[in-house]
Amino acid sequence: MRLLEKVDRFNAAHPWDHNAHYHAWILRQLPARFSRALDVGCGSGDLARLLARRADEVLAVDQDPSIVEHARSLSSHRTNIDVVAADITEVELPGDHDVITCVATLHHLPFTATLRRFRRALAPGGTLVVLGVYREQTAGDRLLSAAAAPTNLVVGWLKTRARRRRGETGRPASMTASTKPASMTFTEITAQARAVLPGAVLRRHLFWRYSLVYRAPSVAR
Repeated sequence: MRLLEKVDRFNAAHPWDHNAHYHAWILRQLPARFSRALDVGCGSGDLARLLARRADEVLAVDQDPSIVEHARSLSSHRTNIDVVAADITEVELPGDHDVITCVATLHHLPFTATLRRFRRALAPGGTLVVLGVYREQTAGDRLLSAAAAPTNLVVGWLKTRARRRRGETGRPASMTASTKPASMTFTEITAQARAVLPGAVLRRHLFWRYSLVYRAPSVAR
């Protein structure tokens, strides 16, 4: 128990953004250029600003007004980003988005209903990328978690050192949003997602994350 307590204290002293770690991977799933993008649960807008380098327009939505104001200030140099404080379940979404991204947010929302909305909001040939969290259940889940733990310590130490050299202290701005634990297992997520999004590709990742990638048919059904 004392060892676990020491690990917890070390992690608390060396916070790093596990979601941002996968931004480069998310971008690799997307076209080099696209017209309209939607980033759901944008937080401080880090991913939205990366999308804006490729998109004509980016709509970034988050329910937290304070983090939205911060995202706006950080994104003010990007004239093609519109950051909105809103509940995504209440936002009208036209079906013309070439890209939709949703990072560490789907477990806060009605799972199946939200995926259906995303599907309707995609333009023909559009791409949806979800990075989410799941509840551990299987031996494979626990094995992957165990493998991630030592790597997490090393990456946290390296990233904290780099941030301190830049004069940054405390938790990264992208980690200030409220969180809640996942309620669905990866098996449940996979079954429900594929029922709504035929052909979706789901996989577990290191650092307690999963991804869902769905490409809409080129001709709308």
